[in-house]
Amino acid sequence: MGPGAGAAAVLPRGMDEKAGDRAMALLETILRGYVLDPDGLHGVRHWGRVLDNGLKLAAINGADARVVVLFAALHDARRENDDDDPEHGSRGASLGRVLREGGPLQSALSALTDGSFELLVTACTLHTSARSHPDITVATCFDADRLDLPRCGIRIDPSRLCTRAARDLAVVRWATARSLANHVGDGLELLRALE
Repeated sequence: MGPGAGAAAVLPRGMDEKAGDRAMALLETILRGYVLDPDGLHGVRHWGRVLDNGLKLAAINGADARVVVLFAALHDARRENDDDDPEHGSRGASLGRVLREGGPLQSALSALTDGSFELLVTACTLHTSARSHPDITVATCFDADRLDLPRCGIRIDPSRLCTRAARDLAVVRWATARSLANHVGDGLELLRALE
């Protein structure tokens, strides 16, 4: 499957042609180095649900939505397999550093303060290894990803989530239903957030 194949499936309806072109450029940039199936376990559908989960949580807890959006796009973007890949988060953070210097994400990444960019790097790097994090934005990124674990056959344990918003049983039920249904999410609404 080519790099754009999974991307086309999640373009938001009603997106104008220019925004659609930017969406494809962004996804093609990320997917160019994505070695897994874009429609697979850690592909664009997952990224879309992580985005939805993160924005829902950020609206409740005040996390930096710009960081959450970029985390959704980058956190699994450099996975090498769907199993044990402990360095994938660091590779996603490195991709963020490269894209901050140029490319479709440059304006969004450059718009972050250095402090916010470091939160993004921390969230990407630690999202599978750290239990929690004291910063609400990083913790929200962790939870946004963990709320999509049912797709892997893993039941969400609210006690293993970082934020009060994520531990809300209504949020857990909402995220579980979407994960199990392999819901596409508003995955590329991230482009509107990035512009």
